[in-house]
Amino acid sequence: MNFEIHKTSSECRARAGTLTTAHGAVETPIFMPVGTAGTVKGVTPEHLRDCGAQIILGNTYHLYLRPGMDVIRQFSGLHGFMNWNRPMLTDSGGFQIFSLAKISKTTEQGFDFQSHIDGSRHIITPEDAVDIQTTLGSDIIMCLDSCIPYPADEETAQKALELTTRWAGRCHERWMRTEDPKNALFGIVQGGMFPRLRRQSAEELLAFDFPGYALGGLSVGEPKDLMMEIADSSLPLLPEEKPKYIMGVGTPEDLVELVSKGADMFDCVMPTRNARNGQLFTSRGKINIRNAAFKFDTGPADPECDCYTCRNYSSAYLHHLYHSRELLAYTLNTIHNLHYYLALMKTMREAIIRDTFSDFKAQFYRKNRKERNDTSTSGNLAHFMH
Repeated sequence: MNFEIHKTSSECRARAGTLTTAHGAVETPIFMPVGTAGTVKGVTPEHLRDCGAQIILGNTYHLYLRPGMDVIRQFSGLHGFMNWNRPMLTDSGGFQIFSLAKISKTTEQGFDFQSHIDGSRHIITPEDAVDIQTTLGSDIIMCLDSCIPYPADEETAQKALELTTRWAGRCHERWMRTEDPKNALFGIVQGGMFPRLRRQSAEELLAFDFPGYALGGLSVGEPKDLMMEIADSSLPLLPEEKPKYIMGVGTPEDLVELVSKGADMFDCVMPTRNARNGQLFTSRGKINIRNAAFKFDTGPADPECDCYTCRNYSSAYLHHLYHSRELLAYTLNTIHNLHYYLALMKTMREAIIRDTFSDFKAQFYRKNRKERNDTSTSGNLAHFMH
């Protein structure tokens, strides 16, 4: 893997780069649609490519349990299994196992857990996490890390941080022993909401000289201003010449703010999950297509959007599909939301290259405020993002 920075904003820490992997190049900053079980819910790989997706995310925990590595090996990896020929990142599975705390146990060895599918017992060690992701054929793989809830006290965060560092060392050793590795291993900075611990975690992980680094443990229920404070103080701790990935974030506003602070990569289920709930991200804010005001709306969900959904279907049709519980509603809504997110990232990249990021950011917020207040021209758009 190679990462090259082409331009850094003179106004903030935003930067535009290119991440080159075994399955192609990714232009950063970038958003990665989440394909938990080998599919981004509701859409095909062809839809993803049309939306502008350059890289997607898969989930180690779910794919390990089903379909299992014996099946994945028959296709020489997840790319062939799901017909995706572009780059892919897989998480380590740690967060999913952590979220199943009632049926899992964290030990020095790794995660001892019970399958949520059939109740069978499994152990995933740091070495296993690397091996599973290598079998999946991921271009970017993540170290197994120890996650903590919010809120958590400093002692809990310290212990999880130290375990994460020890596991990172084991992941790194296993990865280095892999014959002709075609993937890149990223370390994950933990430390809860304590800047001192975040610094300690970053310093310890830098000793392994990973190809890239991520900030984990954010967007887990903490106040937004606290998340931004931790990200703002943590991102400069990571090597400038390597990609910086913030896991599990977030809203369009989150992406704009975090790109300005120097983050390069993001993933979040929000655009796909919200789409299935009838919530669409638009140039005028977030709307609920299920609202009665859209029943007779002959225009697209977003007049400024050129996605497949907005080019071909009216808001009234999307409203009808949702209330009829038609599966097409999920597909069309998801196409739109993913296109919005990916177009937003592309626009930010262009602004960085032109060195006009501050102008872009001001216009982004000014337009949203204007549209939220303009009840005379957008009265049917009752619900906007804060």
